[in-house]
Amino acid sequence: MTDIYKYHLFFCTHQRDDGRACCQQHDAQSLRNYAKQQVKDLKLKKVRVNNAGCLNRCALGPMLVIYPQGTWYHYETEADIDEIIESHLLNDIVVERLQR
Repeated sequence: MTDIYKYHLFFCTHQRDDGRACCQQHDAQSLRNYAKQQVKDLKLKKVRVNNAGCLNRCALGPMLVIYPQGTWYHYETEADIDEIIESHLLNDIVVERLQR
């Protein structure tokens, strides 16, 4: 069977009610939505962008993980998302400065 997705991105969009650190405090949902739209606009095939619950890396700020490689990224801006898409998704090159 052929892999359904070449890349599957999971963005933590978890919101904690108790005030502890969480990705949603850093606008994770909006940046995930931006990534999903960029993937759609670029017509990238075999790429899926999903929300995820807590990925247990809250102290590192907003996080996403790309499978099947299991590459973890910290991001803060749309420019970071653009760099991940350009480098990792389009050119198979890990963005070392954002890797966690």
